Amino acid sequence: MTGRALVGSSRLVAAVALLGVVATGCGIGASREVVTFPPASVGPAATVSPAVLQTRALIAAALAPLQIQLGDAKNPFRPGESPRVAAAPRAVYQAILPVDPEGGQIVVYEFRDTGAAVDAGNELAGYLGTGAGRIQFADDARQTIRQVGTTLIFYTWAPSTSPDPGSPKIADALATLGTGFTPPR
Repeated sequence: MTGRALVGSSRLVAAVALLGVVATGCGIGASREVVTFPPASVGPAATVSPAVLQTRALIAAALAPLQIQLGDAKNPFRPGESPRVAAAPRAVYQAILPVDPEGGQIVVYEFRDTGAAVDAGNELAGYLGTGAGRIQFADDARQTIRQVGTTLIFYTWAPSTSPDPGSPKIADALATLGTGFTPPR
């Protein structure tokens, strides 16, 4: 072989190898599964802080007179969230509703201090009033946002999608805890 033929065949080999790398990275050899990243702390397997456990106890006590039990969420749940809230560690609990076994999710977020929790509550309330926040919920959705110490409680329900009569009672019970934030309508 001549020097020119060797250079030409080396280029051909390099081009084929590059094409293989590109094809593998762009789909032919890529996984077809959608990759998602779990939030920092969700559901019963998560380790929660004393502040979140205390807030959980307050929620359970507020629901007890209504004969509504609070348990750990059985299914993954993530509502529409503003950026600060989406980045916060969280725990998901579920108020047990006989007529709506998939409903009743209550999310408790934790922040570094009470000021950060207040800022996040204001941001979440404002976000829920924007177009991006509104489209993530039913038109008649009602949100409850409460700040208790370094935690933020978030509960949402809608008359059109929440068949259990306990759904609005949960919101009323949570409204007795901490300080509230009202999303604009």
